[in-house]
Amino acid sequence: MKKIMLCAVSIATLLSSSLVGAQTTAQSAAQAFPNKPIRFVVPFPPGGGNDILARALAPKMSEILGQQVVIDNRAGAGGNIGADFVAKSPPDGYTIVIASNQVTMNPWIYSKLPFDIAKDFAPVAQVASVPMLLAIHPEVPATNLKEFIALAKAKPGSLNYSTPGLGTPQHIAFEVFNFDAGVKVTHVPYKGTSPSIVDLIGGQVQATLGTMASLDQHVKSGKVRPIAVSTPQRSPAMPDIPTIEEGGLKGYNVPLWYSVLAPANTPKDIVAKISASIRDALKDPQTKAQLERQGFVESYLDPEQMSALITKDLAYWQKAIQNIGLKLD
Repeated sequence: MKKIMLCAVSIATLLSSSLVGAQTTAQSAAQAFPNKPIRFVVPFPPGGGNDILARALAPKMSEILGQQVVIDNRAGAGGNIGADFVAKSPPDGYTIVIASNQVTMNPWIYSKLPFDIAKDFAPVAQVASVPMLLAIHPEVPATNLKEFIALAKAKPGSLNYSTPGLGTPQHIAFEVFNFDAGVKVTHVPYKGTSPSIVDLIGGQVQATLGTMASLDQHVKSGKVRPIAVSTPQRSPAMPDIPTIEEGGLKGYNVPLWYSVLAPANTPKDIVAKISASIRDALKDPQTKAQLERQGFVESYLDPEQMSALITKDLAYWQKAIQNIGLKLD
């Protein structure tokens, strides 16, 4: 009996020591983080909102963390390829992704996704939000939203709009616009923001919903005509441009927000460290001014707040996308 009791005590001691050892190892890993460069995945080609934000944040994050934060553009499948790459990466904090709120839209427009946004990621932070700008080619005979809607109703199917790809927030936002306005402007998806705007400027498409950062220079040069923003409030970056709601579509509200995500099971201390570097980078006057010039509104949320927002948005977009009846497979 004594041998059995001694054996039980020994096992308990070993288990206790193992748990303490595991905790110490996890703490040591978190304290040592980062000891090599961090891969910051942008799931779209250069030039879009995700890319602009990541490149604005990376230098200051590198300075704060003491390791280089390297931008890695992995485009394709409306952002799903880059996001899936991060979801399947080791949960050690060395691979993160900048994702827009399409991650809360895509589960409802695709019957099969290679990842589960609620299970396969650890939310790190919300970075910024930005109104989307409804812009048209200057030769389109409309100077405001009401005239554009009237034109679309008078010539059903004759107008096209461009986006960075299927399932992107720009795509969903325009389909919500089509539904609310009772029109059918035809979607033309591109492989990224830049080519979608190039064809708008060239007149191959007549309209787009894009980030202010991607359209600002073309608005100033007169190559595109802005007619409305997608949020209930006007943008400080373009205060003269009315909202879509002001244009007659009551209740229309499709903001574009950007978050940083890590693989699920990334240690909380490491997530907190990355999140703090983002928070502090956003406080940097030079970084803040750069983002404001491009229409971004700094809107930092910590990991817990970001997790709550994802849960809320998943429920919102499930209902909204069911209403418009959009499915991509």
